[in-house]
Amino acid sequence: MLVLTRKAGEGIVIGDDITIKVIELKGGGVRIGIDAPKDKKIYRQEIYARIIEENKNAIQWDMDTFETLSSNLSTEKKDK
Repeated sequence: MLVLTRKAGEGIVIGDDITIKVIELKGGGVRIGIDAPKDKKIYRQEIYARIIEENKNAIQWDMDTFETLSSNLSTEKKDK
């Protein structure tokens, strides 16, 4: 892990297309700005961890649950 010290207004560059800048130091927190291409996905770490966990849970469905859901959807379409 690379550890850097930056002051407000200073930043770092990652590759050719991502810039991270320290915007403000306030109350023990740091506000940062990230300039990156729109096709780059940027998440807060705790949100990314939840996404990973939800994806793991989603692939753990058993086929019985899938069949039940599929059957229910088919029944709803026929009722309309």
